[in-house]
Amino acid sequence: MTQCELCNEETNGRRLCERHTVKLAASLDALPALHAELAVHLVPRRTGPAELVTAGAAGPRSPLNEDVLDLVHGRHMAAVMESWREDVQRVRWPQYTPPPPAGLASACRWLAMELDWVVVHYPAAADLAREVWGLEDAALSIVGAPRPRPQRLGTCVARGEDGVVCGAVIKRMPGQSRVTCRWCSYTYESERDWLMLLAGQPKTGDDTDEVA
Repeated sequence: MTQCELCNEETNGRRLCERHTVKLAASLDALPALHAELAVHLVPRRTGPAELVTAGAAGPRSPLNEDVLDLVHGRHMAAVMESWREDVQRVRWPQYTPPPPAGLASACRWLAMELDWVVVHYPAAADLAREVWGLEDAALSIVGAPRPRPQRLGTCVARGEDGVVCGAVIKRMPGQSRVTCRWCSYTYESERDWLMLLAGQPKTGDDTDEVA
């Protein structure tokens, strides 16, 4: 049995489940547009509609958005994605010379075209996904549209063969209807499963407040 390296869902031989594959494809498509939008933030911070914040007024803080400088002007986003393209090509076609850097959009487009191979054969597929989403989160936090955060539902109430309750933390993204426990692999998906999870949570303490 093969499981998604990000959520432990069964995948029939793939390193990433269908949900995370689709999510990664969408993020690869979104990164170039986010990179372009970040360039708008490469302007001095303002205190009002027309007043520029001068270096003197800002004190030790730069009047430019330094996070954007790192991501865009410092080529961090482009360098990261070009590095992933180079490594995927090295693994898939070791006999060929790595491609020269061609920019963020080119790297994302190439990786998206090879995604079907990546999610089956590439050993670092999960690491690639995490880093892509990290870049996307960093960009979204600047342009004002942060990614939804996982909801903590409580602790897993499934019992093993020895009768011991698992107790691992169970989380899900907003709207996600199927969650597999990363520790014991029990899958919560039916109404009965969710009611069992809710009923099995402690009645006092921090967990009670966080059950969704």
